[in-house]
Amino acid sequence: MWVDAHHHFWKYDPVEYSWINDAMRAIRCDFLPEDLQAEIAAAGVEGVVSVQARQTLDETRWLLTLAERHDFILGVVGWVPLIAPSIADELSPLAAHGKLKAVRHVLQDEPDPNFMLRDDFNAGIAALAPFKLAYDILIYERQLPRAIQLVDRHPEQVFVLDHLAKPRVRDGQMDPWRQNLHELARRPNVYCKLSGLVTEGDYRGWTRRQLFPYLETALEAFGPRRLMFGSDWPVCLVACDYPGWHDLVFDFIAPLSVAEQRRVLGETATEAYRL
Repeated sequence: MWVDAHHHFWKYDPVEYSWINDAMRAIRCDFLPEDLQAEIAAAGVEGVVSVQARQTLDETRWLLTLAERHDFILGVVGWVPLIAPSIADELSPLAAHGKLKAVRHVLQDEPDPNFMLRDDFNAGIAALAPFKLAYDILIYERQLPRAIQLVDRHPEQVFVLDHLAKPRVRDGQMDPWRQNLHELARRPNVYCKLSGLVTEGDYRGWTRRQLFPYLETALEAFGPRRLMFGSDWPVCLVACDYPGWHDLVFDFIAPLSVAEQRRVLGETATEAYRL
């Protein structure tokens, strides 16, 4: 099964989605399951993982409701208040839903650079294990050293790195992102998504030649066994349509063996998220 391991749904509201700035105005509208289903059908993708875009329990419940209604939504990466003392009580009813597969907090926007090292946040991460939930790491490349510290506190927890930790593609900068990504990849409990790269480049001026070194670094660091395809639809639409990103990743992995391609296109996501 070919799986898109990273996309979003939303009913657009300018207050709730204030992060969608003027440069991204093309996505200031609703994006719902029927819209995505048309895209994945044309691309040959068979299932998807829906990822939170707002930090509310209401959105998590809404995504789980959508997953109940649409079989092609294989799993949900939701948001929960990880720093709450009652986190286990919050998780229990949500985790009872078979399609909640992981949790994510928008660490990239936290003003405190040490937020992910706080004791209460780490207590929340520790609470995921009994429910067999993965944790998606959403950070900028400058946050990789602290993310490594976070992962080292939880050697048995499954982590999934979103968007290659958002390297500085616009600047053409590879280091220290490259060294830090390799260091993070030394932890066998971390997977990585091939997603979100086009929006780290110039929306209108990015090229494959510019992006491929970042994809190659991820492949060197994690190997195909721990890489997974993700579209980051509809965010990707500000820079690239769904077929464009699909084809770019497919062309990038074309030199790999059939077995390795299967890992990237579906088996890795199935393993990491227990789909």
